[in-house]
Formats: sequence, C-alpha cells, structure tokens
Amino acid sequence: MINISCDCKNDCTTLGVIASIIIGIITGILRYTAVITVTPAFLWVALGVAAVYLAVLLFNAGRYRTGGRFCRCRSLKTLLFSILGAALTSVILLAVAFAATSVLGAIITGLLLTFLSVIFTSTACLVFCTADCSDEEN
Repeated sequence: MINISCDCKNDCTTLGVIASIIIGIITGILRYTAVITVTPAFLWVALGVAAVYLAVLLFNAGRYRTGGRFCRCRSLKTLLFSILGAALTSVILLAVAFAATSVLGAIITGLLLTFLSVIFTSTACLVFCTADCSDEEN
C-alpha cells in the first residue's frame, strides 16, 4: 500500500510522474498512428500555460521557503522541471513541422503531454502537501 504523506518516499509526486509518463506514451502512440493531431493553437496554449505557471511559481517561491518539508521541495523541483520541459517541447513543435506519422514528432508530442501532465499533478501535490503539513507547523 502506498502511503501518501509528506514524510514518506512514495508521495503523490511519484504517482503523478508515473501517471504522466503513461499519458505521454499513449499520446505518442496516438500521434504516430495519426489518430490525434497537434495544432499550432494547442502548442501556443501549452507554451502560455508553461509561462503562466513559471510566473506564478516565481511570485510564490518565497512563500514555500519556510518549513523546509521534503514533499514541498520535491514538488517544487518537479514543477519547475516540468514547466521548463513543456516550454521547450512546445517551442520545438512550433518551430519544426513534423509529418503526422513522424516518429520524432510523436516522441516530442508525447513528451509535451507528459510535461503538461506533470505540471498539473505536481501542482496538486504541492497544494495537498501544503494543506496537509500546515497543521504540523503551527
């Protein structure tokens, strides 16, 4: 049984990353088989989501300095890594036109959806850990 808390090694960030990798693999397969296509509008939205999350993380970074809980530090690092990964992969997909059944295009699209999923799951984990651990610090 996986214990989801601030003090364990198997926290929700790990579960979120595993689920995001599965989403990325499924997306890559669907993109390679041309079941889904990625439009430039989606890529611009993905880049915008990454930029907004980076700005919000920048303005709220000082808020998470106190406490020093392991889960917050891990969630923040995962969030920052996924923001930068989503921004980079969306810029690559905007700059280079890949064919619908391109293997490289499918891999990069899978990475983009993986990074976007990690953004959302690590944000949820950060909220969960902040709410869960705040009672212990007071």
